[in-house]
Amino acid sequence: MIRFLTRFMSQIIIRYIEKPVLNYQAHQFVPLNDLRDSLQPGDVLLVEGNQRISTAIKYLTQSTWSHAALYIGENDTLTDEFGYPACLIEADVSRGAVASSLTKYLGYNTRICRPTLITPDDRDAVVAYMIAALGTAYDVKNVIDLARYLLPQPPVPVKWRRRMIALGSGEPSQAICSTLIARAFQSVGYPILPDVTLENQREVLHIRHHSLFTPRDFDVSPYFDVVKPLTLKKLDYKSFKWNRQALDPPDET
Repeated sequence: MIRFLTRFMSQIIIRYIEKPVLNYQAHQFVPLNDLRDSLQPGDVLLVEGNQRISTAIKYLTQSTWSHAALYIGENDTLTDEFGYPACLIEADVSRGAVASSLTKYLGYNTRICRPTLITPDDRDAVVAYMIAALGTAYDVKNVIDLARYLLPQPPVPVKWRRRMIALGSGEPSQAICSTLIARAFQSVGYPILPDVTLENQREVLHIRHHSLFTPRDFDVSPYFDVVKPLTLKKLDYKSFKWNRQALDPPDET
């Protein structure tokens, strides 16, 4: 009975937190072909989401990025929910771990984070891990925990915010977007943002629990490069056509 009520309440909460906010603004537009040409299997695509749940995640992580997906490359056997070819795997709030197409995030602010040091075999293993995770349920407890931060409340101290994002069940059979990807990289021993201590005048890396990883960690990780699609094209900025008329300042009234 309790499990049924939890699932029922979570469905109500999911419908609420998946609603888009009205003031979302994209500051970049990367054509689909440019985005696709810039991605390599194993890349992490960070997304600045426009849903209510995105607001909670961005607040807790103090970051632009509220969602993460792993690019697996072209795969003839995977399709998204609409039947189109899929090249991303992500943990979706309502559907769990699913395959998605790249067109899903056109018009959003995004960032590509590349694990440059990873070996080809480990990269393939990370992709295989994510494919095997398809169908994994989203962490319902995490959904309920995050929903609390969409309500008016006192500010959460910065040092507690990472723990707040890890309030879910932590069960391996359940996941949120960044923890699923973190588990995939940890399965081959690839570092994301380990804790570092100095022991006997040597740096020692400590594995952080996967539930503590957030989309922001892939952005600030020293083991991931940030890839900018339009700079890869080596555009001639001298040829840009500028509107020299200044834009009107925003109305503050």
